[in-house]
Amino acid sequence: MTTTADATSREGDGGGTDERRRETGMWRRGKIIAGVGLLPALVMVLHAHIPNRTGNIGSLTETFLPWTGLAVPLLAACALARRSATALIALTLPAVIWLALFGRTLIDKRSEGGDMIVASHNVNNDNPDPEGTARALIASGAAVVGLEELTASAIPVYEKALAGAYRYHAIRGTVGLWSKYPMSDTRSVGIMAWSRALRSTVQTPHGTLAVFVAHLPSVRVNLDAGFTADQRDASAQLLAEAVRDDPIKKTVLVGDFNGTAGDRALAPVTSQMRSAQAAAGDGFGFSWPAAFPMARIDQILVRGVEPVSSWTLPATGSDHLPVAASVDL
Repeated sequence: MTTTADATSREGDGGGTDERRRETGMWRRGKIIAGVGLLPALVMVLHAHIPNRTGNIGSLTETFLPWTGLAVPLLAACALARRSATALIALTLPAVIWLALFGRTLIDKRSEGGDMIVASHNVNNDNPDPEGTARALIASGAAVVGLEELTASAIPVYEKALAGAYRYHAIRGTVGLWSKYPMSDTRSVGIMAWSRALRSTVQTPHGTLAVFVAHLPSVRVNLDAGFTADQRDASAQLLAEAVRDDPIKKTVLVGDFNGTAGDRALAPVTSQMRSAQAAAGDGFGFSWPAAFPMARIDQILVRGVEPVSSWTLPATGSDHLPVAASVDL
């Protein structure tokens, strides 16, 4: 015969067993989620060792490397749904690595002041509103503006719209430079068979400045060839040589690089200059595509001058956002 005390004892034992099972299950569940969480951690730690020999996969990875951090909240939600302590703890590894790589980028490093503002914009050869784009650039307060992807039909429009704010300008091929200060020694920079880069000496009130405007060749991603960036990479090497050999050491280089500052293929340029966005920006400053920016491919790089602040401008009729920076000369 079973007594009430025995039944109560068994019920109590069963409750304790269920609790222990739940506690044990928290550690046993979610091992797959934990394993998947290690993949973004490995990509972030080993991205420099991902080879470019096949399809430039290394460069493609580095272009979108900040986005690997999205895996952490997504997998964390899965871990919570599974009530897996193991997965949640494992996800701290990619989270810590991401913060180590990009945490400083999230800090607002902008300051007030600066001797002058420089701006750059790929205006898009299909821009339906070049006049509005010109007005937006004037409103930025930039003293020096580099434009990329100019077309023969749009050039007269930009020249007319910008003439009132910028007394000096020069165009070489599909790139142009507008300046409030006198320009001299303007010439094309041979990075391709046709002109997609120029260099000019700008006489600012704070000293002589060499300004480069460049539009590196476009890249494509397709299943057959992967990340087709070989032409861009070769042009980057030629641009780097031109910047390195320039006799004026105070230098600003602006333009559409079709690549991020973290892309190893652009290291010939980025290793000898500072990114204004990295040094004095707030966040990643993604500039492309304008509708939903995913990468900072429009750059303002400096040498011999100090970045004070860096930002993106509101969208225009282009598929790129304009970028701007104030600098101390």
